[in-house]
This record gives sequence, C-alpha cells and structure tokens, in this order.
Amino acid sequence: NAEYGEVNSSSFHTVSVTNMIQSIFILDTEGRVIVEKNFRGIINRTVVDQFWDEVLKHAPFLKEVPPVISTQRYYLLHVQKNGVFFLAVVSKDVMPLLVLEFLSRVASIFSEYFADLNDVVLKDNFITAYQLLEEMNDGGFPFNLEPNILQDMIAVPNIINQTAGMVLGPGNTIKSTLPDGTLSRVPWRRADVKYATNEIYIDIIDEIDAIIESSGSMTTCRIAGSIMVDCQLSGVPDLVLKFQNHGIMEDVCFHPCVLISRWEREQVLSFVPPDGKFKLLDFRTKGNITMPISVQPHISFTEGTGTLSVMVGAKPVTDKSIDDIVITIPFPNNCSGISLTSKVGTVDCDENTKMLIWKIKTLTPKQASPVLEGSFVWDLETVPVKPTITVQFTINTYTASGLKVDSLTLHNETYNHFKGVKSITKGGNIQIRL
Repeated sequence: NAEYGEVNSSSFHTVSVTNMIQSIFILDTEGRVIVEKNFRGIINRTVVDQFWDEVLKHAPFLKEVPPVISTQRYYLLHVQKNGVFFLAVVSKDVMPLLVLEFLSRVASIFSEYFADLNDVVLKDNFITAYQLLEEMNDGGFPFNLEPNILQDMIAVPNIINQTAGMVLGPGNTIKSTLPDGTLSRVPWRRADVKYATNEIYIDIIDEIDAIIESSGSMTTCRIAGSIMVDCQLSGVPDLVLKFQNHGIMEDVCFHPCVLISRWEREQVLSFVPPDGKFKLLDFRTKGNITMPISVQPHISFTEGTGTLSVMVGAKPVTDKSIDDIVITIPFPNNCSGISLTSKVGTVDCDENTKMLIWKIKTLTPKQASPVLEGSFVWDLETVPVKPTITVQFTINTYTASGLKVDSLTLHNETYNHFKGVKSITKGGNIQIRL
C-alpha cells in the first residue's frame, strides 16, 4: 500500500449488427496459425495468406499494418499483442470498431489467463484458448467478456489443472454449473464475495502517443488514458468516484457497470464494481501535453558509411525518475556492420533483423544525459534510408494528463476499507523521425 496515496471518502452496451464474425485466427510472428475457430462455416486458410502478404509489405514496422484489410470476399480485421496477431474474418456490413474491440478483449483476457502472452504459451495452452473463445463468442457475436465470470467457468492454467487435464481429459477444467453472477442483475460480479481485509486500488494510466520531427517539434501528440481498478470489497459495494478535473477527458468509454445517466447528469462515476481487476474506463486527452523525456538523434551519411548519435534526457516536468526506457532503432536492410555503444544501459543489435535496442533502467532530471553513438555501413548501390526511432518508458506516481481523483465513497456497505490511487505515465506509440 506504500505506493498508493490515501483518498477521501458502457464500453460493451448492446449493439445491433447486421452480420457477425465468420472465423478467428491467432497467428505467431511467422504467420503460422496457432488457433483457428470457425463460427459461421469453415473459412479457407488462403485468407491468412492474403493477410500475411499485407503484413510482410510493412515489415519490420508491423504496427503500421492497417487494422482493416479488404479482400474480394472478406474484410480482415486484426489487433497485435506481444507479437501475436488476433485476426477476425468477417463478411460485409459489420461494425469494424465492434470487431476490433472484441479482439482487444480477447487479447486482454488471454494475457490475464496466460500471464506472459506469446506464441509458445498459446501453443502450450491451446485447449484453454479454444474453451475461452467458445465462451466469449456465440455464433460470431460477442457474448461473455467478463474475466471474473470466465475464471469461474474455466480454470486458469496451472500445474494442477494441466495434470488433471492430462489424466481426466481437457473438459475437466470447465465447471458443470453456471457462476452465480450470470443469473443476477450485475452479471459482472460474483455472488457472496467476502474478504478479510477490504481494499480497493485505482490506477490512472496515461500512455503518450506522439510523432516528433528531427527538429524536436511534435507533429501529433495525445494521451490514451485508462483507469484500472483492483477491487477486493465484500458484499455488493456501490461506489461513487469523483474527479477534480473531469473535463480533460474526451471520448470516454465505460465498463458496463457504470451508470451512464448519472455521468451525463452529474459527471460522477456510480458503479457496482466487478470483483478483482478490471478496466473502469478509457479516455483520450489532447491540448498542451509536455513530453517528459527528450530524445535528440543525429544521423549523417558519407561515402558508404554512416554515423548515428542519440541523446536521451529527462525533462524537468516532474521530479520523478523515468524507468524502463527502451529506444528501438530499426535499420534498413541495406545497412550492415552496425556498431553503436553507450556507457549507460545495455545495447543489443540483431544483424539479421537490423534491429537495435537500447535499454536504460532509470533516468532522473538531475542525471547527465546518456548518449548512444557509433557507425554503420550502407550499400552504395542503394539510397540511404533514415530509420524511425521508437521510445518506451514508465514514470510512476506521475500523470501526464493531469487527471486527479477528488473522492471515492462507498455506499450499501458499512465495513472499514482502504482506498488508494496511483498514477502511471507510459510511452505508448512515440515515433521520432530523423
């Protein structure tokens, strides 16, 4: 509780669609199918080949692959997480945002079930993956997307469950009775929840997305924020959350537990929370956003060789340290002999993928700015291409959006409880052009 500060006392609402998801394919980083689930007839795997041809056009910048790809017969929609591609095949007249949000939920729930989501883990737990897809989608339509309810129905993989599955069969991990919450007025919450110590933690997470030119000017900059809640409260708590500056939030997307009418009327969040961890809302904010980190690259080319230097520093917008800094530089294929070093952090370069990764554990505003510098060789028969640098970082107890909680009050229950709020700012999709 030390890192939390003491405080004072919709996303998936019903949507009508005219069609549904035909099939879902989960692919690894090589385009191989790990999981295939057909909801409305069998789809030929040639659609996967068509999708992967489009992915290869954008390699190694896989995040630049369009989320919606049109073919002669189908639309191919996808999201990526930890190098795993979640691909949905749909026919005409489908809301694309509904499908993309469903795929994002699938990826999120898979991450909760399998902890470190990657292609190897999915292959080891493909039976659980199929069971989850069966419960999360009914005939192509999003169905049960609440992690708490799913965990009551399908056991989270562990050594005991895996051993029982090998001995008794894969169906042993599925319970024979429905969870109590599915029959209540609040299906997202388990019935008869009891805790010896009642606590609730709120995390305000800001992810900065920006495109920065070599001159230092920002072409675009916005914050994609979210509020994550870890609820460990007994009974059926009715919570009211108020903000000091709710007006900075735009395009707010709520969990179904939030009373939309009260938010529209009073700009306060009234909700009966699910048990455990869940996302309360998503929001965006624009306006005057100050980047907490500075990255100053410089590249030059001579006859067949090139030099690159990157200086990283912490701006004095906060006295907090910047942790887990990752600078990624994808060199073009016509480069070789990449030799860049730094006295701070670790530098790894893969000659096969031409990907250089510079990791810095922590950086403070008072610390001298570390520099990555070195040279590389490029093919004289081709045109030198300047790479685009991406930056990731984490700042604890700091919010770039400035969103602050005013109060969190508990109704309908009388027990003592602890309430805490923590702010985290992360580097989302930050690109620096040379």
